[in-house]
Amino acid sequence: MPYLYEGDRNEQGERHGKGKARLPNGDAYEGEYRNGYRHGFGKYVFQKVKGKSRSACYIGYYEKNKKNGQGTFLYPDGAKYEGSWKDDLRQGFGTYYYTNADTYRGEWDKDRRNGHGTYTYAASGMVYEGQWVEGKRSGRGKLTFGKQCYIGNFHDDKMLGPGTYIFPNGSQQHGEYVIVEEE
Repeated sequence: MPYLYEGDRNEQGERHGKGKARLPNGDAYEGEYRNGYRHGFGKYVFQKVKGKSRSACYIGYYEKNKKNGQGTFLYPDGAKYEGSWKDDLRQGFGTYYYTNADTYRGEWDKDRRNGHGTYTYAASGMVYEGQWVEGKRSGRGKLTFGKQCYIGNFHDDKMLGPGTYIFPNGSQQHGEYVIVEEE
């Protein structure tokens, strides 16, 4: 399929202003252009992947053909991300809605949960609020499950270091959490 474009152009003949494009791979874009690049607000619909019931779609802001600024990405599996983008990666604050109904609302760095954020585990009802490093719970955090919770340090997704466990009756256990290797 050839590249098809209809819309505004600048004096150099580049796509510039509002326009619609159908790419050779079947993807489609409708939105703003600047000097030949997707730039400004637009909607990009990816060609449907074989075996998937829907295609991916991005609605938001671009800078020189890359997702930059606020936008929403709908994934073919039904997941959704709403938030900030930088150079085509989730960056800054955003919310990710997983297909299993889990949600993460917080900071992102280079497409990974990083910084402060809240992850809600839909199946168990557990909620983690705290620090993340490279997609894992690391640093200070609070893990709530039912009427009990743990407040303390995490490392590599595990409770590790000083922390407090609060039981449903309100009693507390303060201590140092360690990882014990079983033989």
